[in-house]
Amino acid sequence: MKRGLITSILALTFGSLQAQPLSTAPRLVVTLTIDQLRTDYMEAFSSLYGERGFKRLLTEGKVYCQMEMPFKKADRASALATLYTGATPSLHGIIAQNWLDRSTLRPVNCMDDPDFMGNYTDESSSPSQLLVSTLADELKVATRNQGLVYAIAPFRDAAILAAGHNGNGAFWLNESTGKWCSTTYYPEFPWWLTQYNEQEAPDLRIPDMVWAPALPVIRYDLLPGGEGKPFKHKPNRDAVNRFRDLMTTPLINDEVNRVAERLLDKNDIGRDHTTDLLALTYYAGTYRQTDVETRPTEIQDMYVRLDASLANLLDLLDRKIGLRNILFCLASTGYTAPEYADTPSYRIPGGEFYLNRCATLLNMFLMATYGEGQYVEAYHDLQIYLNHSLIEKKQLELAEIQEKAAGFLVQFSGVDKVYSAYQLLRGAWSPDAGQVCNGFHRKRSGDLLIEVLPGWTVIQEGNVKNPSVRYAQPPTPFILLGNGITAETIRIPASIDRIAPTLCGALHIRAPNACEAQPLQTGTNR
Repeated sequence: MKRGLITSILALTFGSLQAQPLSTAPRLVVTLTIDQLRTDYMEAFSSLYGERGFKRLLTEGKVYCQMEMPFKKADRASALATLYTGATPSLHGIIAQNWLDRSTLRPVNCMDDPDFMGNYTDESSSPSQLLVSTLADELKVATRNQGLVYAIAPFRDAAILAAGHNGNGAFWLNESTGKWCSTTYYPEFPWWLTQYNEQEAPDLRIPDMVWAPALPVIRYDLLPGGEGKPFKHKPNRDAVNRFRDLMTTPLINDEVNRVAERLLDKNDIGRDHTTDLLALTYYAGTYRQTDVETRPTEIQDMYVRLDASLANLLDLLDRKIGLRNILFCLASTGYTAPEYADTPSYRIPGGEFYLNRCATLLNMFLMATYGEGQYVEAYHDLQIYLNHSLIEKKQLELAEIQEKAAGFLVQFSGVDKVYSAYQLLRGAWSPDAGQVCNGFHRKRSGDLLIEVLPGWTVIQEGNVKNPSVRYAQPPTPFILLGNGITAETIRIPASIDRIAPTLCGALHIRAPNACEAQPLQTGTNR
């Protein structure tokens, strides 16, 4: 009797398992990257949210609460390149949004490419500076170029890095004109977007755009500083920076949604059984890149409106494609904008570090050691570039000069560490150096990389804000939602370069060609 009961149970159990079909590949992968999204804010403001946005993702999705950057000094471009390639700047080459071109000694943007004209912009752009393949590229290969790939973002670098080398289209907002624009590198600038620019673009509607609190300000008391204060930000139609300001408000996320809806209406994306990719970017930083401490009400309202935009996006995708047919991924760029020095009244230790003075004194030291000459060719972003031609002409050893220069620079007030290119090319010798190595590219980084002590302010030339150095980075999330994804919250830290191989694994396609990171466990049947 017992044997018969056990046999029946086994038959029911395994029969049930065999009857469950494996999940098919999704029709559409949607990656939503939210610039500067923080896990702590996302969770702290949850009492202000509706039920269809963040709460839905946190309840139904696989939630990784603490993604970490595998290299130092990340910005939006370097972070996005790592997110989509699964590699670090040492391999993918995007060391920052701007870096110094040795041939001209001028800063260049990571998306600049004079070989391609712009559509609705005078910027010439392409992904040519991105040196490895991306998630989008691998999807194109796996589908024999049948999969559609589109990217929509407020920012040029975000759109192009997401679309990769072989995307169908990458669209971003022209911060000068308020029109949606692109580059002739990609084959499509669709008729419907031209029509949208002529009839509905932000430049036509900006007089009516106002950012004011979505909820009674008395509810915005979730950050230190007490009860929220009223605010009202209305872009000045005649101001030069009006669209740049718009791009630092939550209103820009609704603009991304509007273009995404038009794309879904006018395009076949997600309509057949070949997997397509729609890459979107939102903004969750502070208004005009100011400190959170000065605008606590705005940052809480930013997340409230972000939650509403997210809910509208999920509803839109469900109506047009069906969420059961979609693999949805939410990620953060994993960094926050630079903060500025605290007032002396707080008595936090610190000081001012001048890179230009540092470079001048270094050149004097090298002249005293090796003879007359301009040994320091340029400096940029806490990096110093030496004059390789002069060093070769004098028949000196570059590695020796780099090491001597590093030893001289580390004695400056405010300097924590100095890394030479020679040291970094030999490989990491500590976890801290490993992160520096990951962010170093031998053809684009300087000969000397300087780390300034926390609390110190890096004084820059020109009329620019001077950032204060902070080593700590806030926690940032990664969330997956889709058929076969197990709902779970994971608080063990994970590296952001594991996102690309995780998505590729869920799609059963190969990881990008420079990716060495292992995929995260998703609990998917795919």
